[in-house]
Amino acid sequence: MERFGGSGYEVATAELSRQQERHYRLLSELQELVKALPSSCQQRLSYTTLSDLALALLDGTVFEIVQGLLEIQHLTEKNLYSQRLKLHSEHRGLKQELFHRHKEAQQCCRPHNLPLLRAAQQREMEAVEQRIREEQRMMDEKIVLELDQKVIDQQSTLEKAGVSGFYITTNPQLMGAVLSADQEWKTAASKISL
Repeated sequence: MERFGGSGYEVATAELSRQQERHYRLLSELQELVKALPSSCQQRLSYTTLSDLALALLDGTVFEIVQGLLEIQHLTEKNLYSQRLKLHSEHRGLKQELFHRHKEAQQCCRPHNLPLLRAAQQREMEAVEQRIREEQRMMDEKIVLELDQKVIDQQSTLEKAGVSGFYITTNPQLMGAVLSADQEWKTAASKISL
């Protein structure tokens, strides 16, 4: 019996020692990564916060969560980019159709009516361009709102996973720091070796 008890204790001690070594190595790597951040972000990342982050990294769950969040983010960005390209393509087609229609009308128009036709076509083109600008502005706002929601979802997920330093914020001043830390954290998570 003592043989198994002693062996179990030695295995547990060795595992604890390995975990502690990994924790120190991760902490050291995080400290090096923090040095590359702007000083405003460095100030927010205390030794305790970095130590807590290193502990969160030990079991690998955080890496899986971050990887999942990155995949969702990339898919969202690709989808939004495709939507914007589609809108741009539709606008280009609309302008080309209008140009051809205008050209046909000018070819069929009597010379003395041409100045009136061109003025009407110019007003129509300006109205279409205004509509296009408005639709692009609305699409861009939709994209920003959707990306903001993704950031909030990521913050929430990391906060619920117990990752130190992550919380939901919509404060523009904190948002910049959180986004910077979030991006650095994702970069760090992909660089740190387990």
